[in-house]
Amino acid sequence: MNVFIETERLLIRPLQLADYEGMFVMDSDPEVHKYVGKAPVQTKERIKEVISFVRQQYEDHGIGRWAVIEKASNEFAGWTGFKYMTGPINQHSHFYDFGYRFARRFWGMGYATEAGKAALDHGIQSFRFKDIYAMTDIDNGASRRVLEKLGFKYVETFDYDAEPNWRTEGEPTTWYKWIG
Repeated sequence: MNVFIETERLLIRPLQLADYEGMFVMDSDPEVHKYVGKAPVQTKERIKEVISFVRQQYEDHGIGRWAVIEKASNEFAGWTGFKYMTGPINQHSHFYDFGYRFARRFWGMGYATEAGKAALDHGIQSFRFKDIYAMTDIDNGASRRVLEKLGFKYVETFDYDAEPNWRTEGEPTTWYKWIG
């Protein structure tokens, strides 16, 4: 399975095309997309395109979001990890964005914190990442708490308008920087 990070309850590995079913369940759920653009994915073909895009990031930048698999069920629970951002977002270019997303049935179990800590540790130790940023909807208190548990510090609120389909232009977004 090409696992490269293991926690007590989770396996973290590169996304594979075979993850498309679990990823579709996650990304077609309107509740999952409540704070990420309010545009749930409509087709499995779109999910396959997203996975191909992430896999291309592995080739182009040596990094990308990683699948999170629940050990107990061997199910796709979500993703975590880094995305190399080239274009300007909040006056930053060429930086590592840290993120996570989980299927609703895996919410409230501490998986975002568990997987996030393991992914951050791996990125810092294996890749020597230093300037790591994260962002979330201003109203997504649960995600903001996870970022803060992981060592991110709130920097400011800005209007996110750089990446189509992620958010509605002009909505307030929180900007965090990892400080350890």
